[in-house]
Amino acid sequence: MLRERAGRDSIELDLAEGATVADALAALGRSGPLAGALRGMPVRMAVNRDYAAPGTPLRADDELALIPPISGGARLHARVCDEPLSAEALTAAVAAPAAGAIVLFQGVTRTVERLDYEAYREMAERRIEGILAECAERHGLLGAAAEHRVGQVPRGEPAVIVAVAAAHREEAFAASREAIDRIKAEAPIWKREVEAGSGRWVAGRPPASAPRATAAATPGSPGPAS
Repeated sequence: MLRERAGRDSIELDLAEGATVADALAALGRSGPLAGALRGMPVRMAVNRDYAAPGTPLRADDELALIPPISGGARLHARVCDEPLSAEALTAAVAAPAAGAIVLFQGVTRTVERLDYEAYREMAERRIEGILAECAERHGLLGAAAEHRVGQVPRGEPAVIVAVAAAHREEAFAASREAIDRIKAEAPIWKREVEAGSGRWVAGRPPASAPRATAAATPGSPGPAS
């Protein structure tokens, strides 16, 4: 799909010294034939034919491959980010011709002025992706996507969005409910309520899958997962 949109097999990029995979993806998304396509499509990245993280550094003449969702299984997308979330983008990420139902859940800041979120980001993304994969297998989903925002989330804006696609509504509703419940219980993400300049960490429970015999320091928050 990306090759057809680009009109050729490869694109050469000129990037600054020390650029990463994320920098290359941002450059492709800002302009050129792939800008629109990349906004609505979750892709994996590979450097020199090995899957790579966004922070992987690039060197001259490296081959960076953009790999769209692979045919034959549910399309999965998980991300923790510090920018506003898009319900439209997540809906597009799971849409499929065979989908008879797409269920979208948005967890929105309410009551207080804002919520401040912190996360053990790398682990949170991996845990969310694992949850989505298990939900997809259990409920026969065609696609599942979830994004969680960190940083300041003002009142009325979504802090988390889950989108799932299935052939029928029963499976879609059940998978959406399971996914958001497990993300809140298992992903290492914390929140602080802020009102009139003062804040308090929201009490929670120990993560559902955490071993009882070990503990690890987590950034920023004294409280458990929200």
